[in-house]
Amino acid sequence: METSQLLKGVLDLAVLAVLRHDDGYGYDVLRRLRQAGLDEVGDASVYGTLRRLYKAGLLTTYVVASEEGPHRKYYGLNELGRARLADSAKTWRGFAATMERLLGEDL
Repeated sequence: METSQLLKGVLDLAVLAVLRHDDGYGYDVLRRLRQAGLDEVGDASVYGTLRRLYKAGLLTTYVVASEEGPHRKYYGLNELGRARLADSAKTWRGFAATMERLLGEDL
């Protein structure tokens, strides 16, 4: 099974999770996802996910001037985003536990 196919289903959850404690701009979110082990996540996928989550009302944004280039648009979780993260994490844990039980059986 390809990791890229699995990522499509969980990228929202992964992005919300990396923004749980600290706000971040697009490339920073991408870097944190890759540092966490999601090496195959694409730039366009992360930027598109951030825009979609923002439009869905799950994220706040603000702009910070950068001395190294263009201004950076930071994203952070709002209350609705934290609620979605909690709900999605619960769903993911249930799904992962089911898969572990299935995979633990003799194949």
